[in-house]
Amino acid sequence: MPSSRAGVPTGTASNYFANRDDLLTQAGGRIYERLQPDEATMELSLKGPRDQGRTVELMRELVARITAYDIGYLALLELRLEATRRAALRAVLTERIRADVEANVRYHLESGLPGDATMVKLLYLAMNWLIVERLTLPDVFSPEESEELVTRAVERLMPSS
Repeated sequence: MPSSRAGVPTGTASNYFANRDDLLTQAGGRIYERLQPDEATMELSLKGPRDQGRTVELMRELVARITAYDIGYLALLELRLEATRRAALRAVLTERIRADVEANVRYHLESGLPGDATMVKLLYLAMNWLIVERLTLPDVFSPEESEELVTRAVERLMPSS
């Protein structure tokens, strides 16, 4: 994007970033930080029973929170595509996303919710693709159908309490 379109003086980006790779790598890290839940959301996630129903609520909150920050998630998708061509960006995103998956698994297991690490990873994959559908082709599934798919994914992947 030209600096005039971004509304910044020519050369501003070069004051902060050594090159395009540096800019994309730092953007990848920052966008991912913005997608993380805040403390209030994390505290709320610990309230209530540790069962399938609570997990459905958590997954619905996740889909709603991420789709509400559509520009950030879509930018992350663009960065993931760019990462197929840029090793430094791929390394940053791989590290961040792997750490996030591991943190989600650890949080789930420590919180007392039913299920194992594989189930958490499968939910991660299912919810991410549902989010991609909601943001890129929103008419594939209606909002009601999306909520139903979240419920069915949890029910099929998570053992009953």
